Amino acid sequence: MQLYPVAKILDAIVEAGRVMLENGAETYRVEDTLYRIAKSYNLKYINVFVIPTALILTVQGDDDQDHTELLRMNDRLTNLEKVSMVNDLSRQLALKPLSPDRVIQKLQKIDQTPLNFSRFQRNIAIGLACAGFSYLFGGTYGDFLPAFFAGTLGHYVFEIVDKVTNVSFFAEMVASFFIGLMVVFFVSLGFGQNIDTIIIGSVMSLVPGMAITNSFRDLMAGHLVSGVAVVGKALITAGAIGIGIAMVIAFL
Repeated sequence: MQLYPVAKILDAIVEAGRVMLENGAETYRVEDTLYRIAKSYNLKYINVFVIPTALILTVQGDDDQDHTELLRMNDRLTNLEKVSMVNDLSRQLALKPLSPDRVIQKLQKIDQTPLNFSRFQRNIAIGLACAGFSYLFGGTYGDFLPAFFAGTLGHYVFEIVDKVTNVSFFAEMVASFFIGLMVVFFVSLGFGQNIDTIIIGSVMSLVPGMAITNSFRDLMAGHLVSGVAVVGKALITAGAIGIGIAMVIAFL
């Protein structure tokens, strides 16, 4: 016997899916988590369909009526800590279901959890990773600093342009173009020797590595729609990076 209205339970489950999707969770993980939460409330005939931009949940309650809720997604970030926190909450609900209102409060608290690192710290870490990639791809120690500054400032430009325009393709193209200009500028001043390895290392901050990994995981799990969608987004990102760098090379 259900203690809570099905509509309220659906609201809580969909909110959990929203938090997970917005923070970079794989579609198969979202589907599994939502199914387990719905099961903990004794719902029947649970059907969950998740793609990177939407989720649909259909269940049956004690009244044997179908109840469906759809959520359209736009924003996607990467914060796997929040994904882990929602997974932990789903395990708690499997042991002891809470009221839907209480679950929504917990999810909102998770969603509002501040980042562990400031933007400055994240950009510095990104710059160090870019510098490391430039050396990994065959660069020299002299290429380390140009790749560090180009990667750091390039990602900062990406964040600003993406926030203003809300068009990731344009932001990625502008950021890669800016990175290319900076690398050419540094090399012309004598900082750095291998312009190609510096550029490759510097644009690694824009490469959608997690998206590519998740897409292949979804494809192997049989989630063809979400897998192809994420691969398409990754290819568009790669095209934006290539266009930005090609514009710089064309001006040389």
